Amino acid sequence: MHNIMPKVYRAMVAAPHYLASSVGAAILRQGGNAFDASVAISAALAVVYPHMTGLGGDAFFMCYHADTKQFQGYNGSGRSAKLAEPDYYLAKGMNQIPQRGVDSAITVPGMVDAWWSVWSRYGKLPWADLLAPAIQYAEEGFPVSRHLREWILKDESLIRAHRPLAKLFLRDDGELLEEGDRLIQPDLVRTLRTIQTEGRDAFYKGGLMLSLAEAIEADGGLLREEDFRSHYGEWVTPLTVTYRGYDLYQMPPNSQGFSLLMMMNMLEHVGLGEIPRESADFYHLAVEVVKKAFRERDAVLTDPDFKAIPMGRLLSKEFGDQLWEEVVQSGSQAASFLSQAMGQDTAYAAVVDEEGNAVSFIQSLYYDFGAAYIPGDTGVIMQNRGSFFTFDPASPNVLEPCKRSFHTLMPAMVARDGKPCLLYGTQGGEGQPQTQLSVVTGVLDYGLTIQEAIGLPRFIYGRTWGEESDTLKVESRCGDVTVERLRAMGHQVEVLDAWDGRTGQSQGIAIDASGVISGAADPRSDGSVIGW
Repeated sequence: MHNIMPKVYRAMVAAPHYLASSVGAAILRQGGNAFDASVAISAALAVVYPHMTGLGGDAFFMCYHADTKQFQGYNGSGRSAKLAEPDYYLAKGMNQIPQRGVDSAITVPGMVDAWWSVWSRYGKLPWADLLAPAIQYAEEGFPVSRHLREWILKDESLIRAHRPLAKLFLRDDGELLEEGDRLIQPDLVRTLRTIQTEGRDAFYKGGLMLSLAEAIEADGGLLREEDFRSHYGEWVTPLTVTYRGYDLYQMPPNSQGFSLLMMMNMLEHVGLGEIPRESADFYHLAVEVVKKAFRERDAVLTDPDFKAIPMGRLLSKEFGDQLWEEVVQSGSQAASFLSQAMGQDTAYAAVVDEEGNAVSFIQSLYYDFGAAYIPGDTGVIMQNRGSFFTFDPASPNVLEPCKRSFHTLMPAMVARDGKPCLLYGTQGGEGQPQTQLSVVTGVLDYGLTIQEAIGLPRFIYGRTWGEESDTLKVESRCGDVTVERLRAMGHQVEVLDAWDGRTGQSQGIAIDASGVISGAADPRSDGSVIGW
């Protein structure tokens, strides 16, 4: 279901998998609020979207609490192991952290802690009720979706190389699961039931934690019992800038969310709505703004517990003026900038309830199927987020013990008169701030509905998803004339399919001034919108 809701609705759920959307709607109908629903959706996605997310990954929540009228974020990202240092890898002849396997699974998963923290502060329903749907889908199974099948096929070699993954994603005849085949995850059922019974501490202090830590150590990994026991996420104050009378909210570092705010500070200098949205002029301007913001992001983004980040300066309107001048000076020619290569595999969802509470949240294993590694019989696919650390001592993202990596996750909100009017986010690694730029300007500058904004032709600049190219990727719907003009401007253009999954999967919910709620799920996803 990808259409806009045509009347006033009291509540809405938008998620990248239709089963997760139905779980969120059911929780709201049971009397739960948006916070309950967000946890239940997140847990369901950990089951039905195992190539994008899972208990072995991280999660970030952007929350608006209607009673207190407060915007708050929860940073559910994990830190590197105490034993994680460059010398460990250099001694093994490695000049970088492997992208897969137990050596890439070096950060504590933060998602279960995030669920517990959001529910503990704001939830209404019993904890056990929130995990029940996920457990049911893990135990009874669900049909493999189109998107999951695509990634099973793409990652066949990884799946066959790791027995616990092969046990999940191969049929009895040894062939890969097809679209529509039922996926059952018995090991994950046991893990989820333990968390359902014992709560957060099962994953970070109890027997389940010991099973994870012991298996990782036995397989030669770095995470230990102490790393799990010392884990904590944190409530944070969102970053915000104004844009044409709206307040834009993003998560603070170690999230890259501030890069989008820098872009919007630059774009505020131009009457964007007067530039045709599907013209070469729009794409050129957007990409040049992206380059400036990414240059500043890459120079400073790290765990703020390790190095101070001059956020006041970076988000000031004065600094936005300076960056905009650079864009103006470059004129109609593409500037040179080499982006970083990073993973993309993420799931974003949003919920608004009848009380006016709103949650914009996102979770990830980093790469598709994360580290492609499951410790023991836990059923938990571990993230490879730590593989993005570098050994370069001059980099803010240099590997150090107990450190959070540069993080791509960035759930977003926009407020009007102190209340949320837009919840949005997307899958896509380095593509996240770029697709968010497309969506938010589509709504705020071009007057589009959230469905129309998500349906706009997409662009992605850079070496996204670990590729070694540094191109401007545009969907073919942008048109030949636009592509040729961009090439004439100096952009190295790569034309993608009309609705290309490499441009991410975005969801969103919009609330207009009269309280009408509309929602959208990306046609590139397996998602849906449910409202009433």
